[in-house]
Amino acid sequence: MRAPRSEDFTSPLHGPALASRVGPALGVCFAVCFLTGLLSHYAQQPSQPVPFPTSPAWGYRLTQGLHVVTGTAAVPLLLVKLWTVYPRLFQRPARLDLRHLALTALERLSVLVLVASAVFMLVTGLANASQWYPWSFSFRTTHYAVAWVAIGALVLHVAVKLPVVRDALRRPLDDDPPARSASLSRRGLLRATWLAAGVAVLATAGSTVPWLRRVSVLGVRSGDGPQGLPINTSAAAAGVTGTATAPGWALTVVHGARSVRLTRADLLALEQRTEELPIACVEGWSASGTWTGVRVRDLLDEVGAPRGSDVVVRSLQRSGPYRTTVLQAGFADDDRTLVALALGGEPLALDHGHPARLIAPNRPGVLQTKWLDRLEVLA
Repeated sequence: MRAPRSEDFTSPLHGPALASRVGPALGVCFAVCFLTGLLSHYAQQPSQPVPFPTSPAWGYRLTQGLHVVTGTAAVPLLLVKLWTVYPRLFQRPARLDLRHLALTALERLSVLVLVASAVFMLVTGLANASQWYPWSFSFRTTHYAVAWVAIGALVLHVAVKLPVVRDALRRPLDDDPPARSASLSRRGLLRATWLAAGVAVLATAGSTVPWLRRVSVLGVRSGDGPQGLPINTSAAAAGVTGTATAPGWALTVVHGARSVRLTRADLLALEQRTEELPIACVEGWSASGTWTGVRVRDLLDEVGAPRGSDVVVRSLQRSGPYRTTVLQAGFADDDRTLVALALGGEPLALDHGHPARLIAPNRPGVLQTKWLDRLEVLA
């Protein structure tokens, strides 16, 4: 018995010929995931030096759909990439002097960081899309931090391997005589890789693209739910069933010393607006709804709040990271931002935020606060 050596792996499927062709596609997927993830993280920040745009209304829906779809497509790409290069783990150093050994150790450590962070991002991202959290750490903050590690390691890896990739891409992908044990050619594996990535896209894109829902068997949300829209958290799970249906419920709007309390009947008596706006969540699913209610700007005018003011939005929920959110001034002043009372022409269902909820264009679903309790204008 002896430890394997890199030369023991004679299959033509291993080596730079395939790795250099799968690698760019994997890099594009990670780049799209990284950029759309940064955008989502920024959109959820209470303080934004550069205001997050309110248009297009479907912008966040598109970016988060891309985030999850490219992340899912990256799974088969990463598996194939690892398969093509893993024999290098058993490659012996060319020289045994201290300097060369140190450089070899550093190179393999950098690859370990890249692989570990990439696997972590994909596994936790897919778990989040399925709303399965078998860990105790904060997904959002940890996912964001490791994303920087992964993209930094990827950039370093590309810089180091660029000459090898460039040389491999210049050569034609001609099949070497396959080993007797090989049952798949290079071209065959490459075609299977593109097919697997395409199937992964089709299997998940229906969470964002409605006409693909019948074929998106891995889509985390089908479009079903109260009033035809999915939900993440029910009223029962949020613990608001009693308070949200209490006869004495009223929405409090506050600006300094001025405040008003508006019952649902009071809100219905005000001018009603109807907007077609999507709910788009960080898990990648989204769906459009026809919302009817009162403009937030009209309610702020009731207490004399000036334009350009941020608003603290509070829910009847008594716990959870998003029971209190900040509605930035751009959203508060946008005519499409509503305190919604109805969905699809029917009174708002309890699980969709009855008696009133927030709905705004191009805003993360976790910030579209349900079961409203209070709007407080920041000075």
